[in-house]
Formats: sequence, structure tokens, C-alpha cells
Amino acid sequence: MTEEKKINILFEILSSEQNILQRADQKAFTMLSLLGVFAVFFIVHYTRIPPTIFSSVLIFIYFASVIISIFFLVSVVSPRIKETESIPAEKKIILPTFFGGIVKYKSAEDYAKELGIILDDNETTYQVFSKSIYSIGRINAYKHKYLKYGIRAFVIAIGVEFAIIIMLYLNLLMLEG
Repeated sequence: MTEEKKINILFEILSSEQNILQRADQKAFTMLSLLGVFAVFFIVHYTRIPPTIFSSVLIFIYFASVIISIFFLVSVVSPRIKETESIPAEKKIILPTFFGGIVKYKSAEDYAKELGIILDDNETTYQVFSKSIYSIGRINAYKHKYLKYGIRAFVIAIGVEFAIIIMLYLNLLMLEG
């Protein structure tokens, strides 16, 4: 396989991983928005909830799962990734494919010059983009792990909220009957 074909494959993988990254963020923002809508719905009905031990337990579970869901969904949007290998500072390569690497250059001209040097050498291009793909893959794994936890906490919160509302309306029916 030619070097150019390898690099084209890397660009395809990089593009795919970046799309996955964006979709995870979109899902997290959507879940946070839905959580807000359901929280408003809960607040509207909160004053009508009869003060019983059962309702207090359900409310506690609801708020705990909402807070946990918010924590996990915000963790999706702003991931904290640790480096897997300890590389001395002088051997670290600035990845010009990430915003963190791009802003380390003093000017746009310095960035363009360095990127040109990297792109002129197929082996260096392959190495830089391989590292970028690996980094994005790790970020995707982190985001999807926390997205999964956030969705689970969200489902618990919504399920408990519906249980509280059903309990509220059953209680109102019993008072009327």
C-alpha cells in the first residue's frame, strides 16, 4: 500500500472519529435539555405532592439521579483525559491537528510552516495523524462511557418523576372519591 493511500485512510478514520465525537456532544446536550424540561415539569407539580415518607424517598432518589445525570452529561461535554505514557517534555510532539497544539504556535505563519514540514514527509504525517486518531479514539471512549452513565441516571430520574406524578394523581383521585 502506498504512503499516500495510508494517509488517505487515516484522514477517513480521523473524520469518522470526529463525527462520533460531535454526536456524543449532541446527545449530551439533548439529554441536558430534556432534563431541564422535566425538572420544570416536576417543579410545577412539586407543591401538590403529599408529604409522606414514600414521597420523600422518591423525591430524594429523583434529585440524586438528576444531579448524577448532570455530572455525567457535563463530563461528556468537557472530558478530562490523562496521558497514558509519561513522555519527557523535550520529547513531546505538538500535535498540529488539535486546537491545543495549534495554539502553542506563536503565529499563523509558524503553524503553517510546521504543518508544511510535517505534510512534506509522509512518515511524519502518518505518525502525527495516527497519534491524533488514537487521542480522539480515547476521548470518544471516555465520552461514550460517561454518556452511558448519564443516560442511565436520566432514565432513573424520569422514571421516578413519573412515579411521583402517578402517586400524586392517585392520591388526588382517592381524596375526591
